[in-house]
Amino acid sequence: MHLLSASCACALLIHALFCQVKSMESVHGAYGETIEIPCGFRKFEKPENIVMVKWKYEHETGFLKDLIVKRSDKDEAISNQDAYKDRVSLGSNYSLLLSDVKLTDQGTFTCFLVTSGNILEYRTTLEVIKSPAGLEMLDKAEELEIGKLTKLGVCTAKDANPAADIMWLKNNQPLVDDGKGIFITQSVKEDPVTLSSTTTSTLEYSAKKEDDGAEFICRTKHSVEEHASSPITITVTYSTETIELHVTPQDLLVEGVNVTLKCVADGNPPPTSFNFHLKGETVKVENKNTLTIPNVTRDASGEYRCSLVDDRALEASKNITVNYLDFNLSPSGRIVMKTGEALEVTLQINSSASHSVSWKKNGDILDKEPKFHKIAYSDSAVYECEVTLGPLSRKASFELVVEGAPVITSLSKQHSDDGNHRVLICEAEGNPKPAVTWNINGTLLYESPFTNGKITQKFAVVPSENLTVLCTVSNEFGSDTKSIDVLPLQLKPEKILPEDTERSRDQTKLVVGVVLGLLVATVLIGLAYWLYLKNSKQGSWKTAENENGTSEEEKKLEEKVENSQKAEV
Repeated sequence: MHLLSASCACALLIHALFCQVKSMESVHGAYGETIEIPCGFRKFEKPENIVMVKWKYEHETGFLKDLIVKRSDKDEAISNQDAYKDRVSLGSNYSLLLSDVKLTDQGTFTCFLVTSGNILEYRTTLEVIKSPAGLEMLDKAEELEIGKLTKLGVCTAKDANPAADIMWLKNNQPLVDDGKGIFITQSVKEDPVTLSSTTTSTLEYSAKKEDDGAEFICRTKHSVEEHASSPITITVTYSTETIELHVTPQDLLVEGVNVTLKCVADGNPPPTSFNFHLKGETVKVENKNTLTIPNVTRDASGEYRCSLVDDRALEASKNITVNYLDFNLSPSGRIVMKTGEALEVTLQINSSASHSVSWKKNGDILDKEPKFHKIAYSDSAVYECEVTLGPLSRKASFELVVEGAPVITSLSKQHSDDGNHRVLICEAEGNPKPAVTWNINGTLLYESPFTNGKITQKFAVVPSENLTVLCTVSNEFGSDTKSIDVLPLQLKPEKILPEDTERSRDQTKLVVGVVLGLLVATVLIGLAYWLYLKNSKQGSWKTAENENGTSEEEKKLEEKVENSQKAEV
């Protein structure tokens, strides 16, 4: 017995002398995958003369148990351990390969290297990472009452390692427990058999009005992968607190339109029945919030109100003004006037707001209201007045017909383009349409349409002698005649445009005047010259001769002046 104790003591002493323990390392592996646990040393410090390699694991009892042994001269030997059966082998550099890793594999694995002169020991801690088996939201509350703390949902992340952390989001924004309107409670439970953990998180929430329609989800935070639950959209219910009355159309209201009253309440779900109070009358509507008043008149102006059927205290009101437009135009219908007469146009307008007035004459826009102080044929037309107030429009019109004896406004002549005849142009005004006649034979080239009391005729003649041509216009009220002189064609160059007789006479007078002016100027020049010679002679005589020169010199001077005057004439 003493010998056995001595041998054990010797073995322990030898182990203490030759076994060197390296620092402990850790390895992480994914659940269900194959994990390689290194034997501690790196390639550049690989020990030499390795005699044996042995892997052991720490049993739940606290003792080390063999997994696999490899001697330098033999194949590897695997211990018959049920938990690791067919799942362990040696890799390169004597590492341990562990397949189909389970959470129960977590623990410490020790590698022993026996060399010819030493025993090396390397310890490695294995941690198995397992993602949660999905994320599920239960106990969903899809409808929350405003201001009331309510459990919105419970999210569960099962079978994870390490335990998953769960976060809540509203409209993709993280929620934080504030101890007021947001309470988040999280707990973790570990399965003693599988060693996996289940995390449960509960959200209690106090909703606000703006949360109506908000989307809530829960999401896991884990080292392997993240999971998210299906979203829920909540409805926030609350009682009606405010009510408004809307009027359509919102712009200017005028007579004849349909007015729609709409009662808008902020409750959720909104109320479905309302009372509309219309100037002493109450109208109840159900399953809608609108009331239409057709074809309103100015009498509909006033205050309108709406309220809840079950709460008359919640009421809204609005004043409505229906705009109107009345006007009267004088004269109206068909008005027949004589030229030179005056016509007064009056426009009376009665409206509830500012308005605009526009005028048209035969469809063309006028810049201002027409005035008729002295009616002319050109005033004949249909006049239309339009008064507008927003979408409201009123129109009235009258037709002015101007009658009277015709008047020739112009009688002129011109050469034809080919120079073979003269063209006479007679322009006249009158109503009814005047008849145009000529006192000589000729050819009617053109007659204009009778518009605004005006008519024009072009008449072709071939004069062989001097003619006086008469143009006569007449209707039932009278007639008018004008004449024009026409020269024969051969008296004028073919390419020279014809001229009026009166104009030719004026030109002849001008030529005669110019000639007479030249004659007078010549006489004055001669007289001035004679005086010059006379003065010259007086200045050059130095003797006691007569101051006027000799009689012979005077005669020669007079003869020169007379000859000069005759030559000019």
